Amino acid sequence: MLISRSPLRISLGGGGTDLPSYYREHGGFLVAGAINKYVYITLHKTFVPDLIVKYSKLERVSHSREIEHPIIREAFALLELDGKSMELTSMADIPAGTGLGSSGSFTTALLRALHAWKRNLAHPQEIAAQACHIEIERLGEPIGKQDQYIAAYGGLTCFEFHPDGTVKAWPLALSQETREELEDSLMLFFTGYSRSASSILKEQDVKSKEKDQDMIQNLHYIKDLGLRSKAAMESGHLDEFGRIMNEHWQHKKQRSKGMSNPVIDELYNHALAHGAIGGKLIGAGGGGFLLFYTRDKAQLSKAMKDKGLAEVRFRFDFEGTTLVIRD
Repeated sequence: MLISRSPLRISLGGGGTDLPSYYREHGGFLVAGAINKYVYITLHKTFVPDLIVKYSKLERVSHSREIEHPIIREAFALLELDGKSMELTSMADIPAGTGLGSSGSFTTALLRALHAWKRNLAHPQEIAAQACHIEIERLGEPIGKQDQYIAAYGGLTCFEFHPDGTVKAWPLALSQETREELEDSLMLFFTGYSRSASSILKEQDVKSKEKDQDMIQNLHYIKDLGLRSKAAMESGHLDEFGRIMNEHWQHKKQRSKGMSNPVIDELYNHALAHGAIGGKLIGAGGGGFLLFYTRDKAQLSKAMKDKGLAEVRFRFDFEGTTLVIRD
């Protein structure tokens, strides 16, 4: 039996500049953090010839090319596996569609497991690149590369997305004291809304391809905010980072009418009035999780609980996509 896992993520600055429609012309930059909430993939050999796949549905097929789940089907094809006498199951700590990059985490965990099944050594760079190839090129999803890369690498990581499609990754240079302070000052709350990232990102993708100047200038500004976030965190000026988060959110909302809604806006403003220095909706927008930076966790926790929001506590993950069991 094999069990692999990939961390989910929070974006800490520059999110949105990782879409090919933007970085192929202008280059992208962002900072992301992997968190200790995971997507798991289990694989084991069976005594029947079929491939059995369990996720929100159950599939039983004679060959991997017959699988309905598009990511699983394309991953098996990429690694040239027919799926004979295999059973695959996926599980997750957090539901999909909540803005924490679950699709990228799922794909990287799946690839890590399949590589292990074939006894291949696979570097995080290779796993991330293959995950992006499946989701963006094979399946044509209008998404970026952030989720796959931060899931594969883990940690608090900076990424440059180059016009030629290559990606440079390196750790955010934080002292242990600053890292622990950052971790202790961030709070994550579920809004109760789930949504499809593709539907929201498609608008950004189309406008970027059409060279819509408002969209391009917005993303230029977001990229600069990502660089400013990096500088603030690395210099230990975390309150400044919190203020940049708020600035980021105000500009992010301008990219699409579906980015927010009156309920989310009210929740966000309520948080700012009760201890949050800054924050934003994680992921493409429209629902999912609100992330806040605060110096008064007790006040903010009570305020959001009064609004019916559940806090999800987390720590940073520094392992990335990994194999946790090989029996």
